[in-house]
Amino acid sequence: MEPQLGPQLGNQYLSEVKRVLKSKGRFVCLTLAESHVIGLLFSKFRFGWEVSIHIIPQMPSENPNLRTFAFVAEKQTSPLPNQITPLFNPLCLDCDTAQGRGVCEALEIENKIRCGYGNDSDITYALEDLKLGVKGNMMDLCPGRRIQLTLDDRYRAVLLDAQKQSDQFMFHCAVFLVPKMRTHEWLFSSVEGQWKVVESSKAARLILVQLDSSHFNANMDEIQKDLSPLVMQLAPKSDQKGAKIPYMTASDGIKHRQVLQQITSSLTGPIVIEDVTYEDDVNVDAASPFPSNELMFRLLTFQRTMNLVQSEALLTKQLLFTESSASERRRLSPSSKSKKKGSSKPKDESINNLKVHHGYLASAYHIGIISGFMLISSRLEILLSAEKRVEAVVVGLGAGLLPMFLHGCMPFLHIKAVELDPIIFDVAKKYFGFVEDSQLEVHIADGIQFIKEVAATINLVSSTRDIIDGHTLPKAGSPSVGNVTYYKEGTGTCKIDVLIIDVDSSDSSSGLTCPAADFVEPCFLTAAKRSLSDHGLLIVNLVTRSAAIRENIISRMKEVFIHIFSLQLEEDVNEVIFALSMEDSISEDQFPDAVVKLKKLLKIERPEMSHKIIESAKKIKCLQ
Repeated sequence: MEPQLGPQLGNQYLSEVKRVLKSKGRFVCLTLAESHVIGLLFSKFRFGWEVSIHIIPQMPSENPNLRTFAFVAEKQTSPLPNQITPLFNPLCLDCDTAQGRGVCEALEIENKIRCGYGNDSDITYALEDLKLGVKGNMMDLCPGRRIQLTLDDRYRAVLLDAQKQSDQFMFHCAVFLVPKMRTHEWLFSSVEGQWKVVESSKAARLILVQLDSSHFNANMDEIQKDLSPLVMQLAPKSDQKGAKIPYMTASDGIKHRQVLQQITSSLTGPIVIEDVTYEDDVNVDAASPFPSNELMFRLLTFQRTMNLVQSEALLTKQLLFTESSASERRRLSPSSKSKKKGSSKPKDESINNLKVHHGYLASAYHIGIISGFMLISSRLEILLSAEKRVEAVVVGLGAGLLPMFLHGCMPFLHIKAVELDPIIFDVAKKYFGFVEDSQLEVHIADGIQFIKEVAATINLVSSTRDIIDGHTLPKAGSPSVGNVTYYKEGTGTCKIDVLIIDVDSSDSSSGLTCPAADFVEPCFLTAAKRSLSDHGLLIVNLVTRSAAIRENIISRMKEVFIHIFSLQLEEDVNEVIFALSMEDSISEDQFPDAVVKLKKLLKIERPEMSHKIIESAKKIKCLQ
């Protein structure tokens, strides 16, 4: 695989290998077992293949820390997944090396995944696996059949064969595209709702494709062109020769779009800032402080991550609550009858009347991050009552929405936001109303190096400082980290109480969208733990479609942290992972009391927003 080209060539090559091999045919691959290579091999040869792994003997003079492996896959007649057999003595593999540890972890995780398939759990299949017959013959209609699948790793989909077959169907097969802004709705997210869509589609087989943030700026014609060769492979046989597959869609919810600025950064790449107006009730929930027909959002997009929407902020008018401004809003409000959906609105002076509403969070994962403060709410109460500073570090500024919201709802926090790209900092200030003060400051620095230096500084002075409850009492002669002085005389706590990792990955071939892979390496996780106070909390925004990668990350975190918690978001692929540095952790039976304490700590004007955070906190689960 060519890293700069992503996994596409590797996927194509392995697909061709699977196609040309006959039953009992073998594919042998010599590899150094890098994580992205072994992960691709395991997933591509999961169904209908007997897989084994061998260690190639090496000369004594060669590097003992870098071994060559032989991956052998033999084609079977049964489509069921089999456990992978390591045909080598585990003692021959040094699991203390990065390579050895990676292979052992990948084997363990993959075999767990295959075991889950054998238990017929609710799983997602790949298109190639369905073509092999793991869920029956796809050419035949099977009333009531429902299969979750991925199409070429870029699209999530659900295949549904109508529960009652008849001769009255208008289409033998149809595709229904669900925009990201609508995927959370009951009609498209629940099983019952999806069957309602099947009924209204008049199709014998419906392929429900759920678009996500990566398709936000994509043209529907381009998506259809991309999907057509994939869905054709899932179409059932039809008596109608040349029957076409129609594409249906729900409205994407965007009524108007105005691009404010397009910038190219040498670090982040192309960046787009735009204002969008949604159609009524789309992307609007009970926590919104304003009527749905008045809403406008400002988006920050990093195009390097497949047009991922990095930040979304609610906009309000400066004079929103005056009678004169209400009439002005009605005058300036765009009419859906006079504008086409998604059309660009010309710039006018009204843009200067808009400001970001920092008391509202549009991103569900931001709400999830704050809900995790429930895990240390008792500790926060103690620090607050003792009038001690609570140190929070957010790695990854983006539009600055999360730090600004935290600054408003938890004014006792002393927040440091660490951002690598100074252009992003400028964008946050110019377009998203980000403001620094004595309690909120930004440091332009490498987030990994920043945390490692904090950990190193703490280790350096720990022998000469008195530690009370994990917080250092500073003395004279304090060292500094970059332009941040730690252990300064009289400044109070210096260890980090809450560390939030909210950064995206620039490597699209890794299978990991958030965070960048370096932030979940053992060396960084160890530094993160050392930088935390004794009751500190690490929060990681995790985005990946790969179950193997996700399990690998959780496994690494468990090696460093004893207590790991998770919040799986329903609307998208985000998962928020929480790790506690203390040995004695909060238990799930203590969650109700902790939630009550968190609610008391939050200073939020709108009760609806507070309610969303509290409800999110109730969904946090302990990972055993």
